[in-house]
Amino acid sequence: MASPTLRAAFRRHLDLLRLQRKPPRRFQSSQTGSSPNSKTAKTEDPIPVPSTVAPLPFWQRLGPLTRTAEAYARAQRKRPYVTQVASALVIYLGADISAQRMSGKDYDIKRTARSLAVGAFAAIPNYTWFMFLSHHFNYSSRIISIGTKVLVNQICFTPLFNTYFFGSQALLSGDTLQETWERITRTVPISIINSCKLWPAITAFSFAFLPMEYRSIFTGFIAVGWQTYLSFLNRQAELDEAKANRISIPGQEEKTAIEEGTAISVRDAKRRIAA
Repeated sequence: MASPTLRAAFRRHLDLLRLQRKPPRRFQSSQTGSSPNSKTAKTEDPIPVPSTVAPLPFWQRLGPLTRTAEAYARAQRKRPYVTQVASALVIYLGADISAQRMSGKDYDIKRTARSLAVGAFAAIPNYTWFMFLSHHFNYSSRIISIGTKVLVNQICFTPLFNTYFFGSQALLSGDTLQETWERITRTVPISIINSCKLWPAITAFSFAFLPMEYRSIFTGFIAVGWQTYLSFLNRQAELDEAKANRISIPGQEEKTAIEEGTAISVRDAKRRIAA
């Protein structure tokens, strides 16, 4: 039996033999060097990726008109009340001048002043109302939301505004309360009927496609034509009232004819004396 000393020496000898048989360990470098036999990877064309940037809306690609609208939007965000009053003055001025030219009469500056006063006082309430519509009646269905806004606007806002417009025009021109009421009953119903042919489509388009700051300038262009119609309708009512007043006074037409005939006779007599 081998002694423990021989067995220990034999184990150490076996361990040395195993270590000598193992291949030397190779250390890997983190830097990959390029060997002459390595082939360069072939660069392929990149796969085209669709653009994720949405195209600009049409109304933002109109050059000078777009810049004008953006300037108006900045003013609207910075000073909304001042911008609304200034816009109303421009709209009512253009509408009244157009209506007076359509009537064929001489230009009446007092009538323009009345229209500007009516527009200036209505500017802030109009803006507040449409801001109210923008922040309310917003449902999960976009169609229901827009339809509700249009319906509420036609039922609530249109009768009140038309009554204010024609009533203020009558009072500022010196009519009595009875005459003002007659003006309202003569003009408001027909104006409401005609507004249903235009403003529901305009209101729906502005709420559906235009940002909040651009709605005023869009409706302003439409309002020039609409206010021209209202001013023309108001002028027709004034002429009808004047005609009715002349007929209601007995002998007024005969008296006017006699006065005109007397004036003509006096002018003829003066001409004969001068001759």
